[in-house]
Amino acid sequence: MSHLSVATRQGEKGPNVSFEFFPPKNETMDERLWECVRRLEPMAPHFVSVTYGAGGSTRERTHDTVKRIVTDTRLTPAAHLTCVGAPREEVLQTAEDYYEAGVRHIVALRGDAPQDEDYDKPEGRYTNVVDLVSDLRAHRPDLGKVFEISVACYPEPHPDSRGWEQDLAHLKRKQEAGADRAITQFFFEPEVYFEFVDKARAAGITMPLVPGIMLQPNFNGLKKFAKMCGASLPDWLHKLYEGLDDDADTRDLITANVAAELCHKLADGGVEQFHFYTLNRANLALSTCHLLGLKPATAEAA
Repeated sequence: MSHLSVATRQGEKGPNVSFEFFPPKNETMDERLWECVRRLEPMAPHFVSVTYGAGGSTRERTHDTVKRIVTDTRLTPAAHLTCVGAPREEVLQTAEDYYEAGVRHIVALRGDAPQDEDYDKPEGRYTNVVDLVSDLRAHRPDLGKVFEISVACYPEPHPDSRGWEQDLAHLKRKQEAGADRAITQFFFEPEVYFEFVDKARAAGITMPLVPGIMLQPNFNGLKKFAKMCGASLPDWLHKLYEGLDDDADTRDLITANVAAELCHKLADGGVEQFHFYTLNRANLALSTCHLLGLKPATAEAA
């Protein structure tokens, strides 16, 4: 990208962004998370989401993180809520707890099926996320009306895919159940996103489809993520990271530039909102936002 094009874009009104964090597993990671939150807060994101761990202690850390964002920051948190295999009453009570804590946005997700004997007895338990979205809207009228609900979608077939027709029908059911938007799994080619949007619109899906942008500078880690969710990694991306296993600084520069270039191409196609999977790495999120021409709210007000 030329210096001229970057300068031109930085003079334009930037897109809306949101950031995803994951809850800390120990004290060191807790410090890193809150450093990330503090550094990204001035960017005034549309919302920030916090991933939801399966397990008791991880789940509690998610709850604590979301509640602290409500009380200690100016950010708008979106709490992840996974459901498959979980008792309906328990999941809906978690939603109520978030509501009472001041949370008004839920990211409703299927989650991984638990590997225990209870999952084979679905009575009173969730078997899909469509029912969760529907319950959030109908469980308590005031709760359903107040909550903003985001769901997930896949611009490329995920490992459990049964074909585009069924995948899109499932996404449409999420919309019909009351979802406000869908956030995509990560991808690296703009054509992947635009072709997915075309398929979705043709299938009657009208809600916003927000592109998820991955900020993972560890290419080995990225390959593991991609394998789990069915995302493709183009050959040019492999070549960019080749030989950089011991050069973290260069990997960071490449990661931010790859993300910003992808966002620029998506913006050229009319995209106005991006969701960044930050992995609690403030430097990468800030670098990418700067390359997109986004300035901290405090700087704009100065």
